Amino acid sequence: MVDWAGFFPAAVVVSLIPGANQVLGLRNAARYGVGAALTGVVGRLVAFVVLVGLVAAGLGTLLAASAEALTILKWIGVCYLVWLGLSSILRARREIAQTTREAPRKSVAALAVNEFVVAITNPKALLLFAALLPQFTTVGSPAALAELGAAYLAVELVVGLGYLLVGRAIGATGIRAKTQRKVDAGSGVCFLLLAGILAADASL
Repeated sequence: MVDWAGFFPAAVVVSLIPGANQVLGLRNAARYGVGAALTGVVGRLVAFVVLVGLVAAGLGTLLAASAEALTILKWIGVCYLVWLGLSSILRARREIAQTTREAPRKSVAALAVNEFVVAITNPKALLLFAALLPQFTTVGSPAALAELGAAYLAVELVVGLGYLLVGRAIGATGIRAKTQRKVDAGSGVCFLLLAGILAADASL
């Protein structure tokens, strides 16, 4: 039996919390538009499918119990967030910023890769699924966990679209280079802060 009445409010609250992926989606929408940024969200959801699959297969608990595995994953995530932060700040220093209409196809593919890597290397995402999903089913079967995981992905997609719309509002049509640089600089600082928080987390 699945407790849907308790699950959906919890899923919405968890998804609304600003994290690296949500910041990345907002920045992408501001720079490249909602359509391109949505490709990034798809990359994020693919990573979450992998994590939910691990939890449903029972591997999530094993990985969560492995301090060494979580530590390796943690530092990969920290390094990638630092790279995203520094690259965003360096991009903000350029005199000519790329406009939404000028975004190349290659950058659209890179958006999906970036979001996938950020999500898959975040040990907190794995711990979240391993701890959250079993709470709302009395069965605990792989099918029930997969069902809850699919529902969470739907919630994540809706909330992610909300962040993209906020990003689009910030990066409205005809966005000035100065505003784009502010978006890049602000998101870069957020990535570095999130990297610092993850690095300082003694529980991982």
